[in-house]
This record gives sequence, structure tokens and C-alpha cells, in this order.
Amino acid sequence: MNRETHNGPTDETQARGTPYSGDPAGGEGMQPPILDKLPLDSWHRARGGRMVPFAGYEMPVQFEGIIAEHLWTRKNAGLFDVSHMGQLLVHGRAVDVALEKLMPADFQGAADMKPKYSLLLDEEGGIIDDLMATRRGDDFYIVVNGATKHGDIDYMERRLPDGVVIDYMKEQALLALQGPRAAEVLETVVPGVGDLAFMQAGPFHWSGRNLWISRSGYTGEDGFEISVPAGAAAELADAIMANELVKPIGLGARDSLRLEAGLPLYGHDLDTRATPVMAGLTFAINKRRRVDGGFAGAMRILAELDNGPIEKRVGFEITGRQPVREGALVLDGEGNEVGKITSGGFSPSLQRPIAMGYVAAPFAGEGTALKLGQRGRLFDARVAPMPFVPHRYHRKGAS
Repeated sequence: MNRETHNGPTDETQARGTPYSGDPAGGEGMQPPILDKLPLDSWHRARGGRMVPFAGYEMPVQFEGIIAEHLWTRKNAGLFDVSHMGQLLVHGRAVDVALEKLMPADFQGAADMKPKYSLLLDEEGGIIDDLMATRRGDDFYIVVNGATKHGDIDYMERRLPDGVVIDYMKEQALLALQGPRAAEVLETVVPGVGDLAFMQAGPFHWSGRNLWISRSGYTGEDGFEISVPAGAAAELADAIMANELVKPIGLGARDSLRLEAGLPLYGHDLDTRATPVMAGLTFAINKRRRVDGGFAGAMRILAELDNGPIEKRVGFEITGRQPVREGALVLDGEGNEVGKITSGGFSPSLQRPIAMGYVAAPFAGEGTALKLGQRGRLFDARVAPMPFVPHRYHRKGAS
């Protein structure tokens, strides 16, 4: 999975200006925010990681270089530290029924060890966060975005009934191993993980420690997310990195990889102004929930499912070589604003600029010619299908 809030760079120039996306720094004369350190902070620095403020933490934006790290992950295996994300264990009486009040997933019908992508919604159907939730017997293991985790916990605690408890698993680190050779690598460290298919998870043991591993990620490649006790994270990272197929990868390449995969990023492509229908995430609302409703914002969301939203998230192919960034205006042939870019950058895999954003529904058809306005310049663009680079998830029955 998953999905964190940041202004992740997609080239070297943008990387130098990566903004802090947690609490803003104070005004003139005020101290900057105090940043937390990841369990692997010294591990990253020892390997040349260039650290930047991100979601309240100091995190590595790159090691060798964003483009090199991106292409390595597409061909081999990249190790990402995503320990800033929130790992929650939600448990108590009728926890599945309670979670269905806040999210549109079918938690009552959820099978054990099968992660579900879902959305935490406000009463108007806006997206508070996107997340992964996995039934583990009577409990649910939920991974939320790093910059929103404390707000998510507060929101859920205020709306869940008495008797349903959220444990924030602060003692756990989270690593992601992504790429076409990820399974080959991880199988040598944690035997048995190769038997997992995409969107399956389970408990594993390594060097006397308990791990929780899911076959998932947010790059469009095959891969795994590994929950490990924080005190053992560096040792596990070293064991994985002992394989020459693996390199450490920073936030910059994580952002360019997910953009090529057409995956939305919370705080940019998703926020409380967008509904699941506007964002093209209706797969997260199953048939029973569409009939029964009962989740936050259901009236608006079900109406949009029937009638269509006024805006839609779409991809863009852009003429030329210049990337168009978040905030650029989308214009029709007469110069009228019909939308905005929410993510954009240069695709290392395709060697051309790509972007995604929201446009008024009449302009969302594939192939629609539009203009993008950025810093006084206009760029020719067409609405394009996503993903820009095909997903390569490991599904059951696939060779």
C-alpha cells in the first residue's frame, strides 16, 4: 500500500525543495517544528540518505538519485522505509459493524488475512484518509497515512462505539520491499512469503521475531509490506540488503513510481473535497454497501454512483518534455478553467511528462484535448488512461 501525504519530488530539482508536510513551521521568531526520527534514522544516514522533513519525521528523500532508484525498483527490488505510517489494531465487540459506519468497505464479509483498500469518510462523503484494513480473527489491523494518523485516530475514537478500542502500534516499524524480484529476495530471508498472492497477508517468524507481512505496496510492482518490531528493523533491513538485487530507495522515487502506476496520494489527489466516486475509487464500495448504504456520506456517494460526479480524477499525457506540477490549471479550448492538476512529474520509465488531476465531468473522456496552465505558460495535453505503466501484481494463477 499505501498512500502517504507529501509533496514528493519526481526529479532532482524538485527534491531540493521538498516541503515539510506535517505541522507547519511557526512564523517569524518561532522555532521550527521538532521532527521525530525513524527507527532506521542512523541506518539511512550511514548509507548516504539525504534527509528531509516529511510528515513530522526526518526521512530519506534519496540515496543514489531519484531516477536511478526509480529504475532500479522497476527492474530489481527496492527497500523503502515507511515507518512513519500509522499501524493500528482495532478490536472490540462487533468491530466490523462499527467500522462500516465510517467506511464503505464490507468488513462484516471480510475474510481473514485479506487486506482491503478502504476510505475513511466524513459526513459529506469527503475522503479523510485512504488506508488498508485486514481482518485478523476478531480484530482489524489498519495502516493509515503518516501525516494524517493522529487525526485519523482522533476521528475514529470519537465515532466508534464504547467497547471498540484502537491500539496505536508505536513499537512497530514498517518496511516495503518492492519490485519484480522482491519475492525472490524476501523468500531467502523469510521462507514462505512467496506463497502469498497479491492482497494476502499473514504472520511470519524471522530470527526469533514475529513479523506481519502483506503482499502489497504502492509502486504498481509486486512486493511486500513488512511490520517488524522497531528494535529489529535495522537487522532485518541489513538481512534484506545483503542481497545484491536490493538497494535502499527514498521518498522521491516512491512518488514517481506511484504516479506512473496511477495511484492517488492523500493530501494531493485525495482530500475531503473529493468523494470516492470523483476519485475513481468506486471499487472500494462493494455491492452490498451500495445497496444497504449506512456509511458516512452514503447519501451523496450513492447519488453520484447513480448520476455521475461533477468532477473526475483523470490522467494526462503532456506534449513536450517539461513536467507540469500540482496546482497547474486545466483549461478548455476557450481558456476557461475546467480543473486542476493534483500530481505531476517526469516519468523515468516513459521518458515523458505525466500528470493526474480533476476535471469537470464533460471533459473527462479519454483523448479529450485540453491546455495546462503553469507559471504563465500553456502546455498541450490529452486525457489519458491510467495506469501510465501497467501494474505487475502477483495474482493467483498468474505465471
